Amino acid sequence: MVAKLVSPALLGLAAATVQVEADLRPGLPAFAVVGLPDAAVQESRERVRSGVANQGFGLPSRRIVVNLAPADLRKAGPQYDLPIALSILAASEQLDRRSLVGVGAVGELALDGSVRPVAGALAMAEHAARCGWGRLLVPAVNAAEASLVHGVEIVPVSGLRHAVEILERRERAEPVTQDPAALIAAGDGAAMPDFSEIRGQAPARRALEIAAAGAHSVLMIGPPGGGKTMLARRLPGILPPLGQDHAITLTRIHSVAGLLPAGAAMVVRRPFRAPHHTISAVGLVGGGRSPQPGEITLAHLGVLFLDEVCAFSPAALDALRQPLEEGWVDVTRGMVTARFPARPLLVCAGNPCPCGFDGDPRRRCTCPPGRQEAYRARISGPIADRLDIQIEVPRLVAGEIVGRSRPAEASAAIRLRVERARAAARDRGQLAPNADLSPGEAREACHLDADARALLAAAVDRHALSARAHDRLLRVARTIADLAGAGRVDSQHVAEALQYRASGPLGRA
Repeated sequence: MVAKLVSPALLGLAAATVQVEADLRPGLPAFAVVGLPDAAVQESRERVRSGVANQGFGLPSRRIVVNLAPADLRKAGPQYDLPIALSILAASEQLDRRSLVGVGAVGELALDGSVRPVAGALAMAEHAARCGWGRLLVPAVNAAEASLVHGVEIVPVSGLRHAVEILERRERAEPVTQDPAALIAAGDGAAMPDFSEIRGQAPARRALEIAAAGAHSVLMIGPPGGGKTMLARRLPGILPPLGQDHAITLTRIHSVAGLLPAGAAMVVRRPFRAPHHTISAVGLVGGGRSPQPGEITLAHLGVLFLDEVCAFSPAALDALRQPLEEGWVDVTRGMVTARFPARPLLVCAGNPCPCGFDGDPRRRCTCPPGRQEAYRARISGPIADRLDIQIEVPRLVAGEIVGRSRPAEASAAIRLRVERARAAARDRGQLAPNADLSPGEAREACHLDADARALLAAAVDRHALSARAHDRLLRVARTIADLAGAGRVDSQHVAEALQYRASGPLGRA
């Protein structure tokens, strides 16, 4: 007898339908899983054996063949344990096969038959709703995130017997509902590192405010101890709150990556990712045998902080070029292609040289001649061209460190200005922040006056700005004007934007 039910398979951030079929045939007792399974799926045989027995069911003493169709799609991960167990119970008439019609299931079985959480429950639930499945059985821990999806009944199960009792209507399935707006509001009120804790560094604070208002990338160069890391970690606190669609997108990404905390319903705050400088290009932009999101995707709509950026592999940094320009990453592995969104606010920080004191008025640089230039050259020209704002973060003076001064402006006040600037962009009909405008859209949004146009032309000529650098400068000027509440971009706004490009710490335009 053959029994079957459906289960979702993850393909990057999307999902596909897998038919789980169990057939019991005469012959010596055996248990085979076919359909291009990986090692984790093959090992499900032992988890299912123990789980079925420890939940009070019997494993048939026959030849059991489980097929995961389609056969040309590689099956990975332990999420097929629960559907395999249910299909075997239905094939052996320990479960009514009719109860599996229109039902999908996903979950890893422990040896005692309890159901453990899996990665990507939200993406799986969205697929179930699109395909018109009536019910989706998920681990109880994953029910909160899966219930964000409408159009399919999410049934949380704690164990194999619990799942059988629900399918046979012997136990009532308790509905799980979530209010995304309430979750976002609660998360947005949580305490975060605040800009009021930063001493001095007014130019850097201003630069990060501009970056937050327009989603511009930033490079901070300065000696150790100047506060570059503290500044970067406070940047998420001045970004606008997440919208519901963006929060669900982030939840999908972090769920697929297995980073959503157990029992959490959704990501409610913008992410901050700070990978170590030894990370590979694959770890930074995504990939692997089964396509997985990289750090640039995990930081989507948040902050990707590359500390000690000059210590990163040049190959890893250069891998950022296409995602920074296009806003997504395409990863192809075998017969599977996955597209991951990649629109973080990139913040890079580094020392001016390996010892960290090149140009410091109080500490002498100990690097051999030419070492400083070689160190900074690890950031290639194309990557430097994509860094909108480049600033120096000098050492703090004694008075700024130990002196008594009134507290610096808090993040809440800065955030209000950032939100007003982004609202001004929306009032112009923009659907994206200024940093993501096309060249034509940037020119149309700026409305340069004659003085600003003349200053910009002189800067392009004097500093040999590339066309990309010119467009990025224009976008930064537009953001500065938005923060000032100006409808047009004048020469003052262009001049401030220019100081972040032509006189940047890399010395390149």
